[in-house]
Amino acid sequence: MNAVTIKDVAQAAGVSSATASRVLSGHPSTSAASREKVEAVARELGFVPNAQARSLRSTKTDTIALLISDVRNPYFSDLAHAIEQSAHEAGLMTFIGNANEDSAQQDQFLAAMLSRRVDGLIVVPQGLDQAAQRPSEMMSRIVASGTPMVFVDRTLRGIEIPSLTASSAHALEAAIAALTSLGHRRIAFIGGPDHASTARERHLAFDAALAANGLPSDPALHFAGDFKAGSGAQGARWLLAHPAAPTAVVIADAPMAIGALTVWREAGLKISRDLSVITFDEVDAMLMHDPPIATISHDLTLMGRAAVAALQAVMAGQNPERREFSSHFTQRESLGPAAGSPGAMMEGMPTHE
Repeated sequence: MNAVTIKDVAQAAGVSSATASRVLSGHPSTSAASREKVEAVARELGFVPNAQARSLRSTKTDTIALLISDVRNPYFSDLAHAIEQSAHEAGLMTFIGNANEDSAQQDQFLAAMLSRRVDGLIVVPQGLDQAAQRPSEMMSRIVASGTPMVFVDRTLRGIEIPSLTASSAHALEAAIAALTSLGHRRIAFIGGPDHASTARERHLAFDAALAANGLPSDPALHFAGDFKAGSGAQGARWLLAHPAAPTAVVIADAPMAIGALTVWREAGLKISRDLSVITFDEVDAMLMHDPPIATISHDLTLMGRAAVAALQAVMAGQNPERREFSSHFTQRESLGPAAGSPGAMMEGMPTHE
C-alpha cells in the first residue's frame, strides 16, 4: 500500500508542494482558498502526516480526537463524557465525532482530525464489513504512520495498538445462572453485528455461559441485530413469533433493548411475568423502566480515565499494555419465574390470610 504524500495532495489541489505543506502544517501565511482546497483534498485522499516529520516541528496543539460508534447510543454518550472530562482535567481539548456504525464516516472524521493536527486519537473502531472485521485503508495508514492512537471498547483484527475493552464472560455466566434458577431453559439472544468485536465477544460469551449452566447453544434462538433500536424492534417481533416461545432473552446493547421493550409493551407483554429480560449497558432508560431491567455493565468512568491515560502514555513515546475490564451482572425485577415452572405456578395461585 503506497502512502499518500504531500506531493500527491498538492497535485490534486492544483497548488505547489510548498503551499500544501504550509497549509497542512498550520502555517498562517496561506490564503483561505488554498487552505480550503488543500484540506478538502487531504481528507478525500486520506492523507496522513508523517509522524517523524510532525515530531520535528515539536509543536503541540493540546487537542485530541475521540470517535464513538453512535452518538445516539447512551452507552457511548456516557463513555464520551467520561473521556472528555478526564481529558479536560489533563489540560486537553477533545473533538468528538460520530461514526454512525459506518467505516466510511469514521474515515472522514479521522482524516479531518489529522489535518487539524490533533495530538492523538481515541477511537471506537469500525470494522470494514460484516464478512470480515478488518481495518479500512485509512485506519491502516494511520497506524502505519505512527500517529498516537488507542482503541476503546472495540478492537480490529490485525491492528496491534493499545486498547481498552471489557470481558462479559463472568457476568453472562452469572446472568444465565440467575435465569436457570428461575426455571428458564429457552433463552434467546438478540446480538450485534459481526463487524463489531464487542458483538462477537458477547455472542461467544453467551454460548459459553449456556454451556456452563448445562444448557445447549441453539442458533435458532439467536437474532443478529445491528446495535440500533430498529433492529431491537425487529428482534422483539422475531421473538414474539418464535415457535420455541423463549421465556427469557439477553440483549447485546441498550438501543436494541429500548427498541425491543417498546414493541413488547405495545404487544401487551408484562416484563418478568411473560418474559424475563437482561440487557447490556447500565443506562438511565433501563433503570427507569417498569420494572427496572437487569443489566450487564462495566465502569465507564474508569474506562474513560484509563483511555486518556493510555493515550497520554503513547504520546509520550511509551507502549502501554492492553487492558481488559470485567463486566458485572446486576439482577433486577425484570427477571421472573419461567412460565410453567413451579415458581410461576406458585406466583399465579391465590393467597390466603
